[in-house]
Amino acid sequence: MGERERRERARAEEARKALARVEAESETIVGSSARRMATHARDHFGGADKNQDDRIEVWGTRIGRGLGLVFAVGLLIYLFVTYVK
Repeated sequence: MGERERRERARAEEARKALARVEAESETIVGSSARRMATHARDHFGGADKNQDDRIEVWGTRIGRGLGLVFAVGLLIYLFVTYVK
């Protein structure tokens, strides 16, 4: 029985180490993905891809993309209220 308990403890310790590794790796992957998405969204809605010397083009892009987002959210709400009832 002593040998069996030792093997069980070794297996349990190995499982804990594996879970700790997976948790650390997933936090790294999820964290970096979230940062990358937030940076991309900020650049996209901020008009970073437009000529920064042309302020009207930058602000027009920001306004257009913002209104597009508002329209998309409003459409989703409308569709949800209309068809989920």
